[in-house]
Amino acid sequence: MGSDNLINPGFGIYIHWPFCAAKCPYCDFNSHVRHQKIDQARFVKAYLKEIAHMAALAPNRTVTSVFFGGGTPSLMEVDTVSTILEAVAGHWHMADDCEISLEANPSSVEAERFRGYRASGVNRVSLGVQSLDDEQLKFLGRLHNVDDAKRAIEIARETFPRLSFDLIYARPNQTIESWEQELNQAIDLSADHLSLYQLTIEQETPFWDLRERGKLKPPPTEQAARLYEVTQEITASRGLPAYEISNHAVPGAECRHNLTYWRYGDYAGIGAGAHGRLTANDGKHAIICEKHPETWLENVENHGHGIIIDEQLTTEAMGDEFLLMQARVREGFDPKRYLELTGREINPEQIKALISYGMIEWLEGGRLRATQRGWLVLDAVIADLAA
Repeated sequence: MGSDNLINPGFGIYIHWPFCAAKCPYCDFNSHVRHQKIDQARFVKAYLKEIAHMAALAPNRTVTSVFFGGGTPSLMEVDTVSTILEAVAGHWHMADDCEISLEANPSSVEAERFRGYRASGVNRVSLGVQSLDDEQLKFLGRLHNVDDAKRAIEIARETFPRLSFDLIYARPNQTIESWEQELNQAIDLSADHLSLYQLTIEQETPFWDLRERGKLKPPPTEQAARLYEVTQEITASRGLPAYEISNHAVPGAECRHNLTYWRYGDYAGIGAGAHGRLTANDGKHAIICEKHPETWLENVENHGHGIIIDEQLTTEAMGDEFLLMQARVREGFDPKRYLELTGREINPEQIKALISYGMIEWLEGGRLRATQRGWLVLDAVIADLAA
């Protein structure tokens, strides 16, 4: 992570593919199951229209990353991915080292399709493995088993120069010992990046209903905190330290696209439910597209885009978002940028108090960052900084 990147967060393109083969019981993402075949050719035309519209809102930018998220983008046909990438390159300048990521579920991994994605320009894949235990995969509602996951990892490592995969921990009844074993096994399989998320119970999901009925009990707070600490210790000792609160990488292998978010850069969101942040002459705008896939499709066909919200952010909102994003990363943030965005300094007394509590620390060059202790109560730290 060179100093140039700290100054320029880059410009990202997020492509949302909203369809999945099945809905996981913990998932509150904008993902939808369709039992009939998706008309990908029709959706592609809509993506191209919305790309053109976003390029008109943010012209003359250099794209440093493209991220296909979902949903399950590995259900996309190779031609769908290649046509979208060609359109992005046609409307913006693509950086020579542009990172192009695609999310995939192990159950939908096919070697031939992966080779097609690679030929289209995808150079990084992120696999939704979630667990290396078959019983836990059933609990999480996944369609793959451990053997499928290992095969998908093998195919991905053979096909792409960069690989990441996700695991969910702090599951009900999970012990420290079982997580240590699973995490070490994951590091043995991984290439250079792991995303490790504690299980969160989101409203309007089956897991929420189960917890409300007393049939699902996440670990107590103390156990979850200890699992988090163990995660930090093991990944650091194995050469994949945390560079963000839930993301771990070999130094130099951090996800550039996500760093654009966390460094509070600009990005265009394309597709149903996609969000974006674009800076225009009058300031930074929050842009949100229609969530329902078929409604989004009709809106784009009729109006050239699916945007339902285009809000110019206040200086206060920008300051809050900046802290919310930048406090998540190990590299910390420059308080001077907060001053530029909001017109006011972070209260020096709040900084002094948080340092005395061991929640934040100064870095060389005048940057501030949350300590590991601060990461455990990050929402409270951010609220104090923004006060």
